[in-house]
Amino acid sequence: MAEESFNADELNPPEWLNTLFITKVLIGHEKAPELKVIDLTFAPASPKGDHYASIMFRAKVKYTTQKGEFTKSLIIKTMPEEEGLKKDLFADSPLFITEIGMYSKVLPECERILREVKDNARLYVDCIYHSLSPKQVIIFDDLVEMGYTVVRDRWLTQEEICSAYGKLARIQAISMKMINERPDYLKDFKNGMCEMPGLMDSPIINAGMAPFIEFLGSTPELNKYQAYFEKIKLRYKERLRQTMQEYRNNPQPDGYYVLCHGDYHCRNMMFKHNKETGGFEDCMLLDFQGCNVTPMAVDLIYSIYMLMGPKQRAEELEHLLKYYFTVLLETLRKIGYQGKMPTPLGFWAEFKRHRYYEFLMVSTFLPISVGLRTYNFDIEEMLYNDETRRKCYHLKEYVVDAKKMLERFERSGYFEDL
Repeated sequence: MAEESFNADELNPPEWLNTLFITKVLIGHEKAPELKVIDLTFAPASPKGDHYASIMFRAKVKYTTQKGEFTKSLIIKTMPEEEGLKKDLFADSPLFITEIGMYSKVLPECERILREVKDNARLYVDCIYHSLSPKQVIIFDDLVEMGYTVVRDRWLTQEEICSAYGKLARIQAISMKMINERPDYLKDFKNGMCEMPGLMDSPIINAGMAPFIEFLGSTPELNKYQAYFEKIKLRYKERLRQTMQEYRNNPQPDGYYVLCHGDYHCRNMMFKHNKETGGFEDCMLLDFQGCNVTPMAVDLIYSIYMLMGPKQRAEELEHLLKYYFTVLLETLRKIGYQGKMPTPLGFWAEFKRHRYYEFLMVSTFLPISVGLRTYNFDIEEMLYNDETRRKCYHLKEYVVDAKKMLERFERSGYFEDL
């Protein structure tokens, strides 16, 4: 892969990420004080566009202990140190605190609960080291070495999406049990991506609605929706905040609250297929740094635009979301959930209740996703260059997709009582 396909800040690791550091990490992990690293190389862990809030490296390590010579591949996630937009947005964020809490506390507890009911689903990759000081860093076993890959050159299959929803549904069912029986257990998970310092006032959020409304006005078959979004734009940021903070500030008696992933898209998961037959085997969710307790609809609305492909959005949306709901109910029953059981009617009502989040997705995230996935536009150009971003609204794939989503909004009553 060409060098320019990687993020510039991942081409060279920081000075502290060296043999001495990796040796200390492996000594602690292997419990082998005599361990010596005899060879170490670093490379970017993934191509540009796979992640944004951190920087990631793959370390290939050769080392010796009393037991012999070994090799290991590690994925190292840390924060950028060079000045730039990424550092400006996320330098003071609690992303690493949240992700460390997920890998060290919540996900192991979720698996323990599943094992008690004979469910062997694996929910997370092993985290072998984490620290917040002097550097924010998390180190994982390399899933690529276990046969997992990120799907980049095609849309996910129905089977792959169902597997991803199955993992999410298990975690969220257990979180409902936690919220019902020991609410303090998840009290620290209150910082979603939309609540990061500066993010709600960044071009990512601010610059999407105006060109979308212009797009509606210049597209004859979509003119009728323009007036709705002129009204929506007046308070949609306020409504977004209300959705993200609802559980903490204004929980609703009929609301369905879960620990959401917060950035549930296709690049934040990896899939394993049989090397001989090509058959699907497993999905592993990644990047739990935006986890927070929110309405159930938050991850699912996001997934419509960032996990599904255009064909699935148009033809399979209801089927796929029903699959999530089925696994959620099955897991709630298995683990002995004693709260009020979600109903199909209540489940779909949550989508309409949090429609302003979906308005953000169709107006802002979907055009960027089309530009990134279909046309390989540069992600930073799309996020921070008005001219490049505006091009996304006139891509033929986006026009077709947006039309179908807006028709669904109309059928579902999203434009009533704005």
